[in-house]
Amino acid sequence: MTHEKTSAYGALFVAILLEIAGTTCLQKSEQFTKLAPTLAMAGFYLGAFYFLSIVLKTIPVGLAYAIWSGLGIVLISCVGVFVFRHKLDAPAVIGLGLIVVGVVIINVFSKASVH
Repeated sequence: MTHEKTSAYGALFVAILLEIAGTTCLQKSEQFTKLAPTLAMAGFYLGAFYFLSIVLKTIPVGLAYAIWSGLGIVLISCVGVFVFRHKLDAPAVIGLGLIVVGVVIINVFSKASVH
């Protein structure tokens, strides 16, 4: 893997983590009625989009967004389970597993992952 591609995937990982933090703060903002989580959410989302913009110099937008949104769904579901005590049933877990499989297929087998 080239240095440019490695850096892009690192930036994508940071973007995903910032988006997860932003979405967690969105839940804690209670529909924007709590100032601190609302401001934190805005900052995390701005950071997420900034890092995503860096990623798009190297990785096509469709693939970057598929990876970002797919892993974001899986990770925010984990946050929901462990932080907010949400319950996932078997179909939800299977669906999340299929998302992970899709992201792996894109990264391992797709030749379209770099410009």
